[in-house]
Amino acid sequence: MVTATFQDRQGTDDARQYTEGPVARGIERQTAKVPSDVYLWAALAAMGTSLTLQLMGKKNESLFVGQWPAPFLLMGLYNKIVKVAGSDRMSQ
Repeated sequence: MVTATFQDRQGTDDARQYTEGPVARGIERQTAKVPSDVYLWAALAAMGTSLTLQLMGKKNESLFVGQWPAPFLLMGLYNKIVKVAGSDRMSQ
């Protein structure tokens, strides 16, 4: 119990020491407004669109759109991290 309290205090001290700049805080405020599942649906839609383009014989377009799911999922992960452990956790 004492160790957990020390670790909690240590984490708070680290968070105060390494604060985000105004640009990162602004991005976090905006991305936190978007529901996380939007990014998942965007990734799934891109995969479906890529498959459709492939079946239509538009290989180059299919490959282009097929590269979108990974960035969408990364943005969703960033969104979730910001909501759970963003810089605004210190101000709440």
